[in-house]
Amino acid sequence: MKVVVENLTGTLFYVQVMNDATVEDLKREIEAQLKLPCDRLILIHDDDHWPMMTKDEEKESLVDCGIQDGSHIYIFFNSIDDESTKHFGFTLPDFLLG
Repeated sequence: MKVVVENLTGTLFYVQVMNDATVEDLKREIEAQLKLPCDRLILIHDDDHWPMMTKDEEKESLVDCGIQDGSHIYIFFNSIDDESTKHFGFTLPDFLLG
């Protein structure tokens, strides 16, 4: 399946994953393409605006999360913790603040 991914700058790119891929698989593919730390990625599906960020959800298939071929995914970053060696900033967009 191929999904559209949009980063914080509004740049769109495509990520190809297997049809049985998990959220974690998608994060790893994004990491490989953009050189971003997958453990810090927050993925938000365009249809529901809910983050896919818990460790439990990372093992779920994309299909079980409502992701299908052509879905639009937004990527954001978790805030920096003391154990992280990679430093990126993150601010929640207004549509998530409710």
